[in-house]
Amino acid sequence: MLLLLIRHAIAAEQDAEKHPDDTLRPLLPKGRRIQQRMSRRLSKQGMAPERVFSSPWKRAWQTARIVVEESGLSKQDRVACQALAEPPTLKGLAEEIGGEIGGDARIALVGHEPWMSQLAGLLLVGQPAGLNVDFPKSGIMGIDADRLDPGAGVLRFFWRP
Repeated sequence: MLLLLIRHAIAAEQDAEKHPDDTLRPLLPKGRRIQQRMSRRLSKQGMAPERVFSSPWKRAWQTARIVVEESGLSKQDRVACQALAEPPTLKGLAEEIGGEIGGDARIALVGHEPWMSQLAGLLLVGQPAGLNVDFPKSGIMGIDADRLDPGAGVLRFFWRP
């Protein structure tokens, strides 16, 4: 399976007055444009996801919507995944994405830093702090994995906008 780890696009700055609830910060127009370009690249390379799991936080959810639209998927192919809005555990992630694991599936996982880098560390070297990654907003990391086990992944690519 190809796991596409995607960090949410550029969002509004943290501001306790404008956005007292940090989970509700929206994407900025610039972030939307960059994410559209990155998502089109996935499609052009034949790596568009078949399903998109996303943190339910607004900026990640909006990013996932762009991925779905640019991949030609339906609204039902975007699924909220609480495990992507907290420090990663492979068990928790596996429970939420369930039957999507394995085979030739292409699954996008949209979330936040530092958790996306930690998830990459878990998949690639077996430890959340085992990999030092500068994971930019709208960055996409492709990891091949037969299963969600520590160290079971192989880096296929890492695209930076």
